[in-house]
Amino acid sequence: MAEVVLSGIRKSFGEVETIHGVDLTISDREFVVFVGPSGCGKSTLLRLIAGLEEITAGEMTIDGQMVNELPPAQRGIAMVFQSYALYPHMTVYDNMAFGLKLAKASKETIDERVRRAAGILQIDHLLERKPKEMSGGQRQRVAIGRAIVREPKVFLFDEPLSNLDAALRVQTRIELAKLHEDMAATMVYVTHDQIEAMTLADKIVVLNAGNVEQIGSPLELYHHPNNLFVAGFIGSPKMNFVKGSIAAVDQSTVEVALPGETRVRIAVKVDGAKSGDAVTLGVRPEHLSAGGGDSQLIGRVDVVEQLGDSNLAYLKLPDGETVVVRSEGDAKVREGDQMPAGLDTSQCHIFNASGAALPRVTQ
Repeated sequence: MAEVVLSGIRKSFGEVETIHGVDLTISDREFVVFVGPSGCGKSTLLRLIAGLEEITAGEMTIDGQMVNELPPAQRGIAMVFQSYALYPHMTVYDNMAFGLKLAKASKETIDERVRRAAGILQIDHLLERKPKEMSGGQRQRVAIGRAIVREPKVFLFDEPLSNLDAALRVQTRIELAKLHEDMAATMVYVTHDQIEAMTLADKIVVLNAGNVEQIGSPLELYHHPNNLFVAGFIGSPKMNFVKGSIAAVDQSTVEVALPGETRVRIAVKVDGAKSGDAVTLGVRPEHLSAGGGDSQLIGRVDVVEQLGDSNLAYLKLPDGETVVVRSEGDAKVREGDQMPAGLDTSQCHIFNASGAALPRVTQ
């Protein structure tokens, strides 16, 4: 497999620049996921790696070789698209073998690679079927098998699970994780689904409007988001944001005034923050406790969503903002109740007026 290095990569369509100077190293055998909202540039960045779009500025190497001017066929990559793009008149075997036949590989090589890939993906019993005779999940595995037989240096996946139903997405996600482990492959994966990103990635690249907002492991992004955008995108349900202001500052903490006369003291690196500054407190639903605690947000329960193992209570605060509280599934929470929600201050985040996080101090 291979390392992929992007240095100052930019992409423009006419006068409109869509990728703004991306620097990224994808290590050998690493599973990297590009994640972000629609239009953030994640698929464009993947297509630049694949060679399906021309790089406007910057340099890219794959396995140490400059690839800016190389066509896709010479980059040592294989791409799996959102649509399966299988030939309907061909069997599974012929679909998987087609690229190798075009490359004039020997019959023995083709047969060995197709059957090995089919075994890895557990579709050996489907080799004589045609696409119309298979489920969506099986067809997607054939598309992945077609990539495997090419023995690429890098696998590229462009939202490959988005056409599958919920149960198949989970099943295929597990299969992809196992495939990465078994093949020790370098994989780059695009998705808008942050759960896919969290469960699959060694490293996540969060993109927003063509810029990289943060790069890190799933838990690093979950526990230490750099800014409001990353904090709100990673996690399900997303992080709660409550507007407030700094009431007091000392060397290692800030005291924040929140709606309903709530005060909360958070251990952060002050970084020039001062009394009166507008800030946003961030806290995840799982770090709020129904029933209260030392520091509380108090509001009225508008809606309760029962999920079985847990429930989500949507709590309207005195200033009209809503926060979500995750509780145990059998917690007695009812719509219309006034409810205190206790804050786990060790898990709270403070963001300044520009949206940057004040780094937390570990106590």
